[in-house]
Amino acid sequence: MLNFWEKVKASLREQIPHHIYGMWIEPLQPVGMNDASFELSCPNSIIKQKIDNCYIALIKSEIHSLSGNGKELIIKVDKINENDKKVNGARVDAGLCGTGKVLSGSRQMQFSDIKNNIWAKRIFHKGFTFDNFVVGSNNDFAYSAALSLALKKNTGQNALYLMAKTGLGKSHLSQAIGQQILSSYPNERVCYITAEDFAGEMIHAFRHNSIEKFKKKYQSQCDVLLLEDVHFLTGKDRTQVELALALDHLFELKKKIIFTSCYLPSDIPKMNESLCSRISCGLISNIDPPDFSTRVRILRQKSKQNGYKIPSDVTEYLAGELSENVRQLESGLLGVAAKSSLLGATIDLNLAESVVKNLAGRKKVITVEAIKKLVCTEFSVSVKDIVSRSRRQGLVRPRQIAIYLSRKYTDQPLQFIGKSFNRQHATAIHAISSVEKELKIRGTVHKQVDILSKKLESGKF
Repeated sequence: MLNFWEKVKASLREQIPHHIYGMWIEPLQPVGMNDASFELSCPNSIIKQKIDNCYIALIKSEIHSLSGNGKELIIKVDKINENDKKVNGARVDAGLCGTGKVLSGSRQMQFSDIKNNIWAKRIFHKGFTFDNFVVGSNNDFAYSAALSLALKKNTGQNALYLMAKTGLGKSHLSQAIGQQILSSYPNERVCYITAEDFAGEMIHAFRHNSIEKFKKKYQSQCDVLLLEDVHFLTGKDRTQVELALALDHLFELKKKIIFTSCYLPSDIPKMNESLCSRISCGLISNIDPPDFSTRVRILRQKSKQNGYKIPSDVTEYLAGELSENVRQLESGLLGVAAKSSLLGATIDLNLAESVVKNLAGRKKVITVEAIKKLVCTEFSVSVKDIVSRSRRQGLVRPRQIAIYLSRKYTDQPLQFIGKSFNRQHATAIHAISSVEKELKIRGTVHKQVDILSKKLESGKF
């Protein structure tokens, strides 16, 4: 039996990428074999679910090929080794893959009801779990690395740097790690925070003479640090120094650290070498835009989650037209469902086309120059003034808004956008960060950006 399984694994090893094989196939163990069946055990329900969804057909094929007959393949979870933990008297099922549900008999309780050790400025999104993450060729390595870290597999890697453009799932994976760890290891102290909030907290600590308390919090009271958008630390010298010191302690204690960013560490401007070295020492994984088949699966999963009944031809049409990122796909799906509901219309290709033309075509016609002219018109300034070196407040705010909108509505890199406004890459990042802060306040800037966004999206510019 063991020799037979080793032959099967040898064949599978030739057909499956090394990191995927090690993550999903290697843990399987043979437990029974006869003329009619071949039985395998796996450590937990997460692996079984992945095998059932992705690799069951391939394993069956190899077993049939090597055995010469149609043996039935049986895969069962090893209940003895499965990582069941007690939380408030109920059993956390690791097989839920971070959904944050606690099982006690037939009752289910959502993750937010569990008293855990999370402290953060941000709250986990309940839907951002490993179960709800659609894996494709664009993100399979990032998914495997994130899940391995969450399950505490002995890979020798305690740090992970997830890099992706907006809307491709880096925050989803980061939060999935946190939720999985809290579900499986409820005593772990998990901190989920953005780089911007980290900087703000540090400034507050200095102003209120509580910097030692701040340092202790991150250096010795944290088992898992999830730090989002590290590129917003550009130019913040003192914040970078404090973060580097905290990371030194966490690395020394072999704590888990997950970073996310839109850029490689070496591409973030005004990042001191000490901090850049620390955040680069872990595994760096990129997430690319999803291909067509993955986009179809994303749409089908989102439809199922939201109870939408979308015809296959409409799903495939949306997947073909909306190729930018997952958020664009979700906007298209929501638009189709909402328009159908409001108008009482059947969901068909004509309805889908009417929704897609406002989404897919949006960034194809909006340019940085068009945004400049629109902003200048709205604020009654000239294009010459907005790209000048002047720091007058009457020009700084329109300039920052124009840079923010250029990043949001065009595919141009930040270097190009900054140059278009006669500014450096770091200044463009600062402008975007400043506008995002104002948007949270929902004041005047929020109204101005909302008005400009609607004009851009409607083509009225």
